[in-house]
Amino acid sequence: MAQSINLMKILIVDDEPLIRLSLSRAFKAKGHEVHVAENGIEGEKLWLSLQPDAVVLDVLMPGLTGPQLIEKVKDSVETCKIVLISAYAGEYNMESAKKLGADLFIPKPFSDIFSVVTQVESLFP
Repeated sequence: MAQSINLMKILIVDDEPLIRLSLSRAFKAKGHEVHVAENGIEGEKLWLSLQPDAVVLDVLMPGLTGPQLIEKVKDSVETCKIVLISAYAGEYNMESAKKLGADLFIPKPFSDIFSVVTQVESLFP
């Protein structure tokens, strides 16, 4: 029997509309509750008010970058899983993401949007 996935509250923070839309659709298709923010400032407000289970967070955005946002909210979000995404994979990788407080790093562009969902779901045993 297939393992059932607990439905999660997901926050997607990315300044690229296509990324927000694609990830949002993919997570919703699996039954998750999805919220989106188009920049780090909006992301901070939603993160603190929603207390999501997981945040998919772009590294480079106007306003607040992903790493700056993690720094601002880290004391109030102990239970949240953080997934950093970036097209600048040379500068960011799993090791640098972990140092920033993230649980996972996924480089852009994604070859399979549903594999991103699966990777996020795998953070929850």
